[in-house]
Amino acid sequence: MQLTIGQLAKKAGINVETVRYYERRGLIRRPRKPDSGYRKYDAAILQQLQFIRRAKRIGFKLDEIESLLLLSDSPCEDIQSLAQLKLEQVRTRLNDLQRLEAVLEQLIRQCSQRPNKTHCPIIQSLLQDSQ
Repeated sequence: MQLTIGQLAKKAGINVETVRYYERRGLIRRPRKPDSGYRKYDAAILQQLQFIRRAKRIGFKLDEIESLLLLSDSPCEDIQSLAQLKLEQVRTRLNDLQRLEAVLEQLIRQCSQRPNKTHCPIIQSLLQDSQ
């Protein structure tokens, strides 16, 4: 299968500029441009783009994806340690979001129970934290 950049982007579910960006970053190989036409991309590059897209969807950043691509032929333990690190980051972020959720719920509750609707406790709380 030989695809133009437009066909490749469409099959991968991304836009052409994203393909070019990934080429510049070295995430995918840029095919040689023939003298008489357009670059042609093969199925392996399409698979790499699909891998990148799936990895991004589950939360990996491009630097992490680059490491995963470099480790693709490495022992599973190397890849597992990278996934373990990502899991720890996700759990930390979840804990932070749960704390934020609790604070927001409390502020909203205070606001709705306040008889004087002119002074919002949410604004007051944010002003106090900034001092």
